[in-house]
Formats: sequence, C-alpha cells, structure tokens
Amino acid sequence: MSVLRVGNASGFYGDRFDAMREMLTGGPLDVLTGDYLAELTMLILGRDRLKDPGAGYARTFLRQLEECLGLARERGVRIVTNAGGLNPAGLADAVRVLADRLGIPVRVAHVEGDDLTAAHPGALAAHAYLGGFGIAECLRAGADVVVTGRVTDAALVTGPAAAHFGWGPTEYDRLAGAVVAGHVLECGAQATGGNYSFFQDGDVRRPGFPLAELHADGTSVVTKHDGTGGFVDVGTVTAQLLYETHGARYAGPDVTARLDTVRLSQDGPDRVRVEGVRGEAPPPTLKVGLNRLGGFRNEVAFVLTGLDVEAKAALVRGQLEPVLGRVADVRWDLARTDRPDAATEETASALLRLVVRDADQQVVGRALSGAAVELALAGYPGFHVLAPPGKGAPYGVFDALHVPRNTVAHVAVRHDGRRVPVPDVQDTAVLRAVPEPPLPRPLPPGPVRRAPLGLVAGARSGDKGGDANVGVWARTDDAWRWLAHELTADRFRELIPEARDLPVVRHPLPNLRALNFVVEGILGEGVAAQARFDPQAKALGEWLRARHLDIPEALL
Repeated sequence: MSVLRVGNASGFYGDRFDAMREMLTGGPLDVLTGDYLAELTMLILGRDRLKDPGAGYARTFLRQLEECLGLARERGVRIVTNAGGLNPAGLADAVRVLADRLGIPVRVAHVEGDDLTAAHPGALAAHAYLGGFGIAECLRAGADVVVTGRVTDAALVTGPAAAHFGWGPTEYDRLAGAVVAGHVLECGAQATGGNYSFFQDGDVRRPGFPLAELHADGTSVVTKHDGTGGFVDVGTVTAQLLYETHGARYAGPDVTARLDTVRLSQDGPDRVRVEGVRGEAPPPTLKVGLNRLGGFRNEVAFVLTGLDVEAKAALVRGQLEPVLGRVADVRWDLARTDRPDAATEETASALLRLVVRDADQQVVGRALSGAAVELALAGYPGFHVLAPPGKGAPYGVFDALHVPRNTVAHVAVRHDGRRVPVPDVQDTAVLRAVPEPPLPRPLPPGPVRRAPLGLVAGARSGDKGGDANVGVWARTDDAWRWLAHELTADRFRELIPEARDLPVVRHPLPNLRALNFVVEGILGEGVAAQARFDPQAKALGEWLRARHLDIPEALL
C-alpha cells in the first residue's frame, strides 16, 4: 500500500500556534497529529474542570482549528489529537459547532474510556493510557477529525497507521515500528534540532515540525517539509528516541517496542530511516496517571551580594527558623552564582532559594511572606529578593499506577454517534528487563585529557513522575567504545551528586551507541510539586555533559 505521511503540529499545550498552518501548507500530508497532554497538563486541565465542568480540554487547539479547518479539508488531511484531555466529548462537540459556523462539512469522532477518576476518590484526575485502535476505528468509519483524551503519545501515529495499512492487534513488529515513529514525532521540534545538544550543527532558530513517512512493514523515514528550519539527522532522532524512556522494552497498551532493535541511518538530507524494530505483546496492565492536589507551596529567592555569602545565608535561615518550625516541608538551596572581584553586581551575587510546602495555605502564605518581608531592614547587608513571596499556591502530585486491562472500557464514538467498544488484546506479556547486551571492546590505553563529557557525547533528559531519565549517546564508534565502559551507574552518581543516594539504573542500547540512565525519586512527587530547581529534569543531561572526565585524547 502507499506511504502514509503523518506530521506533528504540537508537542505540548502551548507549543507554536502557527505550526498547524505551517504543516498544512508546507508540503503533502495525509494525517496531522497534535500532542497537547503531559503529566502537568492533566493537572492544569483538572483545575480548569473544577471551575467549569464543561472545560477540561486544550482550548488552543480550537483556535488553531478555526484558522486551519478549511485548509485541512481542502488538502484532504485528517487531524488526530489528544487535545480532548479530560473532556474529549466536549471538544468534539466544540469542533462540530466551529465547523457549522464556518460552513465546513467535517465528520468528527472521539475516543473515550480513559477517565477512571470516579474509581479513585481524592484524585483530581485519573486517566488510563489507551492505545491507538480506538483512533483506527474512528478513521476507518470515515472521520476527518478524531479527538481523544489520555492516549499514549505514540497512539496518535499507531492509530492512523493501523487504519491505513489494515494492521491487526498481533502485528507486533509493524505496530512497534509505528510506536517508534510516534515517539520521535510526539515532541514536535525536538526531532528537528530543538533542545539538541549539538544545536550548532544547523540553523535551529525556528525549526520546522517533523513528519514520518510510514510503510506497511512498519519501517519509516523521519523528515520535515522542505524549506523549513532546523535539521533532521541520526543524532536528532537518537536524542528523541531516548527522551523519557526507561529500559530497552518500551511498553504501551498496543505493543511493547524493543528500543534495542532500532536501527537508524541517514537516508539523504533531513531524512533518517528507522527500521529493524521488533515488537512484543503488551503488558497485562494499563498505566494510569493519577493527579491530586498535594497542598500549598510558596517560595522566595534572597539575593546575597558580595562578601560573606555563607554567613549571610546562615543569618536568613536563623531569622526565619521560628516561623518555619510549623511548616511540613522546608527546602533551602544556595546557588553560588557569585564571582570574586565581579565586574557587575549581578555576577557578584548568589541566590538563596527557600521553598516551603504544607497542607495549610496560611502556614506557607501570609505567615511566611510577612516574616520574609519584615527582614527588609533587619536582615543581612544588601537585603533584597527577586520577587516578593505570594500568598501560597496549590501544587499537584503525580502518581503512576497500573490496573488490569479488563477494568478499562476503550470506546470509539464514531462521527455518526455510534459507540463501538474497542476489543482488548488477546495476548499479553509481563514486562521484564532484557539481558545485559554485550559491550564493544574497550579502547586501547592511551593519553587522556581532563575535558567535558559533552565534547564526545550528546544527552537528553526528561521526567516520568518522580523519576528522571538521562539518555547519553556517542557520535562515533570509538567514542561509544569508551563511553560504554566509562560511564557506569557509579560514575554517573559521582558526576551528578544529587543522585548519589538514589537508585540509578543503566540501560545500554548498543544499536544507538547509547546509554539510558533512570534516576529514581530525584523529582520527588513529580513536576507539579516543583521539588527541585529543574523540576522536569530538562537540563539534567546538559549538566552531565558539562562535567569533566579523563577522556582519551584520540577522541578530542
């Protein structure tokens, strides 16, 4: 059958507004997807729904569609999006109203069944991650627009691929190939040079959005529209493949994709071929993302300038100690951004950050803000803060749990209103770690030089609940021979002191010349709890690349 060209126009709620128009006008497409959901987004939408039961979906999508629905119709491009969030039926209705107002005949379908909030008292939102076969059912029935709630990000690609090529639920290798393509596309411009360690390899001032040319055998080519910014090469695709993954088995509701089987090759300018992907039966459970309100938080950043920074920090802590004794969770962090004999006041200053959390808003609100402000004329010399503390804001907590598949009713609601139950898979396999793969021969001994890891390796990091992953890859075979033996889990802990007392699991992926590290618990209760300076671990990989090791001179 013909090649299926699937593009992406959104990697998160708040991504580039014009991307939908750019993708529709930039070149040929069959399907345009948009990923609007993340762990934090579900919490935001949950709070929206508290204020308005009719809310709970990504309103940005509707505004984009107002400009682009006619374009999509003219060009025969179907749109598949998870912008439905907590209310896919509500967004589907809103799209119909929009289409009627614009006078554009459009068949709109949606997928539901992911909402398990009623079964989890106290949760703001609890949603199972569904697969792509509900989307496929809607498309096979003739839908032009398919709206979903919480499906896996890759399902936005596996659904259209299964519909187009007629794949069944046991065609694991083909489905796994589509999962890998979907995982590369899901974060938009991260596949085309955005957030890329070696960004100076091309012009990434305004990277275009990616698309994948999928084939019936599950292979694909990742590319972008001609003339758009950024670039696509083996490195940009490798970086995105490692993003927010754990081990070699990448589990989903439709299939478990074996990331250790992926083979990448440059197939021309801005074209990367993805092949060799093997798939296995999916797990017997479905992942559920559970968001709840954890309490209230407040923070203040004290600016400490000039001499005696440590003593000034100690004075602030001592002055606020009586007030903080009532607070459940208190965290102080001193960032020594100051330099001796600095040429500017800013570079002569350090930041002392205080973050407090408690179930009682009053404890972290006025009581704290008042005590901090009262130090303005009674504190350390040069006292000031980056911004006055507020009254305390609610924060969220994300938990991941797993439920038996038969407790989740996956339903495709066709454009004609017919509700079609989506059959569950017949075969499942318990997820187990793969055996440790053989590593390449070490480099022969030779002279070394103390230098940053990033001179020979790229990295990309991200969050999964309270855990973080850091994918590290080498650009050459010789660099991989060194990296595979040098960057052990213990060495990782040495380089990242925050991880020294935490479980760190290393997963080698030789086909990608990569190592994937999972750091358990480094993000506390997840991004919404904002437990650390970089709450989503977005820059953890770049910090690792900046650390110095003894690197063979032959690699430098």
